[in-house]
Amino acid sequence: MNETDAAMSGRDAEAALYVRGLTKHYGSVAAVDDITFEIARGETFALLGPNGAGKSTTIEILEGYRKRSGGEASVLGVDPAHGKLDWKARLGIVLQSTGEQGAFTVREQLAHFAGFYPNPRDVDEVIAAVGLEHKAKTRIAKLSGGQRRRVDVALGIVGRPELLFLDEPTTGFDPQARRDFWTLIRDLKREGTTILLTTHYLDEAAQLSDRAGVIAGGKLVDIGAIDEIGGAEARVPIVRWREADGTPREERTDRPGTLVAAIVERIGREPAGLEIVRPSLEDIYLELVGEAAELSHQQQTEEVAS
Repeated sequence: MNETDAAMSGRDAEAALYVRGLTKHYGSVAAVDDITFEIARGETFALLGPNGAGKSTTIEILEGYRKRSGGEASVLGVDPAHGKLDWKARLGIVLQSTGEQGAFTVREQLAHFAGFYPNPRDVDEVIAAVGLEHKAKTRIAKLSGGQRRRVDVALGIVGRPELLFLDEPTTGFDPQARRDFWTLIRDLKREGTTILLTTHYLDEAAQLSDRAGVIAGGKLVDIGAIDEIGGAEARVPIVRWREADGTPREERTDRPGTLVAAIVERIGREPAGLEIVRPSLEDIYLELVGEAAELSHQQQTEEVAS
């Protein structure tokens, strides 16, 4: 163990993953800009952000596939820049796309990968867990895109990882397959697996994650429990209605019932189009990303002007 790993191993008692001031530069461009967060053992953490925000770069650094420009990183007590095979055997990785061997059957491919790990899951149990029992003897090249994605997930969990990286895992899944996958992830969590998830499906993040971090423009713009992201103000209900002349209106209020009663009394009846909307994680996420983009644009404008 080198000095960096030794310094970080003490934090590993509580945190499965830890980063402080993480940066990655490509020339003058900061793809990852001073990011700090940690993930507790057994926690499911969602890393959210638009395409190009820095999510994949961050994850590739933590997986040991990309070197960072600065900052600290510890994954299962090891600096990922120095991770050896025994460390990698403790990780499960589901990338956005993989190069699985189409000439092998599903079972052959999983059995092959299982041989790389000291304590793999039973291959047939994994095949059943991802819903490919009827395709176990089918060559991967003949599977649909969604079925191949299930193979990717199976390969990621067959080694019984302590920490599982899931990068857009349900892309190509139909709605039922996504629900089945959620059940699988909850089962893994109950077993104590730590999970780092990226997804564009905000309902998926809300269903599966304990906490989330939102990245925009390479910066971590918010982090917290799923029901706290954006702060209390972002979760104030919105009342929408149409006035008597048809004019659309909306108002945020923490007392929607009182507001509706006042509108009914003023108009003399229940207004058309009346609805009370409680902002979802997707609503709050879009607002955070929009605010970050606006701030970035203002800064760029100021730099040009100066």
